[in-house]
Amino acid sequence: MASSTSRRRRGGGLERVADNWERLVRAALKRDRDHLRVGGAPAAVGGQRLADAVPASLGRTTNIEQILQAADDIEVEDPNVARILCEQAYTMAQNLDPSSEGRGVLQFKTGLASVIKQKLAKKDGAPIDRQNDVQVLWNFYLEYKSRCRVDDMQREQERLRESGTFSTEMGNRAMKMKKVFATLRALLDVLENLVGQSPTDRLHRQILEEIKRIKRSDAALRGELMPYNIVPLDTSSSVANIFGFFPEVIAATAAIQNCEDLPRFPFDTPQLRQKDIFDLLQYVFGFQEDNIRNQRENVVLMLANAQSRLSLQIGSEPKIDEMAVTDVFCKVLDNYIKWCRYLGRRVAWTSLEAVNKNRKIILVALYFLIWGEAANIRFLPECICYIFHNMAKELDGILDSSVAETAKSCTTEGSTSFLEKIITPIYDTMAAEAENNKDGKAAHSAWRNYDDFNEYFWSRSCFELGWPPAEGSKFLRKPAKRKRVS
Repeated sequence: MASSTSRRRRGGGLERVADNWERLVRAALKRDRDHLRVGGAPAAVGGQRLADAVPASLGRTTNIEQILQAADDIEVEDPNVARILCEQAYTMAQNLDPSSEGRGVLQFKTGLASVIKQKLAKKDGAPIDRQNDVQVLWNFYLEYKSRCRVDDMQREQERLRESGTFSTEMGNRAMKMKKVFATLRALLDVLENLVGQSPTDRLHRQILEEIKRIKRSDAALRGELMPYNIVPLDTSSSVANIFGFFPEVIAATAAIQNCEDLPRFPFDTPQLRQKDIFDLLQYVFGFQEDNIRNQRENVVLMLANAQSRLSLQIGSEPKIDEMAVTDVFCKVLDNYIKWCRYLGRRVAWTSLEAVNKNRKIILVALYFLIWGEAANIRFLPECICYIFHNMAKELDGILDSSVAETAKSCTTEGSTSFLEKIITPIYDTMAAEAENNKDGKAAHSAWRNYDDFNEYFWSRSCFELGWPPAEGSKFLRKPAKRKRVS
C-alpha cells in the first residue's frame, strides 16, 4: 500500500506543476481581489506583475513583455481588454516555444493560462465572445488615444525637442508620454496580429491604415522607447533624459556621426538618428545590433568624460577636442600598443600624429565592438590584441575606398558575422579543451587552459595562424574526447 502511494507521488510531474501553479494563482488572485476592495492596484502571479514574469528566452525575440506591461497598466480600467492582451501573449509564447523547452517557459505559460482562466469568468457568469475582440480592442484604442490627447502630446514633444533645453517638468511629461505611447504600441501590435495582413472588412482595413500611419509618423517615438543604459542615442534628441543635453555628450555624439571622409555604405535607419561610424563597422564586420548600441553609448560617454576633464570653454556648437580623443585612444589601446612593441610588430597605423581624430574614434569603437562579442575570449587579452590588429589592418584598406564593402574575414555564404567567423571557432576549441579537464583533476599537460591559449599570442609564431584563423591550424585543433572514469 505504501509502495503504491509512493509511486503515485513520484508520477505525474507535469500535473503536479500545473496543480501547484493553480493553487499559487488562486491565492494570488484572491489577494489581488482583497487588495482591490480597498483601492489597491493588481499584482500578478506569485506577487509579480505579468510583465516581470516573462522568461528571457521569450522576451529577447518578441514584444510579449510590452504587451503584458500594457495588460498590467489597464487591468483595473478594462479587465476585458487586459484579457485579450494576455491571450495574445500566451499565443505568441506558445508559437515561439511550443514544447516549453526554454528555462522558465513552462511555468510562465502555466501561470499565464491560469490568469487568463480567471479573467474569462464574468461577474454574471456569461461566456466571452472572442469574435468581438478586435472591435473591443479597437474601441479601447481610440478612446485611450483620445483621452490621453496623443496628438497634443506629439506636438509638445516636438516643441520641447526643438527648444534644446531640459527641465524636471519636461522630463516628467516625457516619461508620461513614453508610457502612453508604449501602451498604444502594444495595443496596435495585438490588433495587427489579430487582423493579419488580409483585411476582410471595413474595420480591419481601418485598423491597418492606422498601423501604417503610426509606423510612418512615430520614428522619433520608436527612438524614445528604445532601451538604453545612461544616454539614449537611438533618437536625434530625447526629451526624457537630461544627459543628452550636456554639451560634452552633444559634442561626442556629433564626433561619432562625422562620416564625411568615410566610404559610402547602406544605412537603413532613416529619421531615427543620423548614421555614424558604428553603422559602418556593423556593415563591414557584421557585429550584433545590441553590441553596436551598447558600445555606441560606451564610446560617447568615454569621449564626453574626457572632454569634461579638459575644462574647456563651451562654444555655441560643442566640438570634441583632439586632446580628449587622443586621451581615450591611448588609454583604450595601451595594451595593444605594448603587445606590438613586445613582439616587434608595427601597430596598425603609421604613427599617432598621422592618425586623424575620426580614425582614432573608429579604432576605439572597433576595439570595444570586438570585446563586446568576444565571450570568454575576453579572458585572453593578447588574443584580443591579435584579432584587433588584423581587423584594424583590414579596416584600413576599406576606409581608403569610396564605397564600403564587407570584410572578407567575416563573410561567408552571403552573410557577415564577426561572432560566427572569428569568435565561435576559438570558443569551441576552448570549450572542447575544458571538457577534457576531468573537472579540474586532469594533469596540466593533458589539456590547454586560458593561460595556455593566451601564451600562444605572446610569441611571433601566433602570426602563422593567419587571418581569419585557419581552421586546420594546431591552435584550433580540438582534442580527442577522453573517456570518463567513474
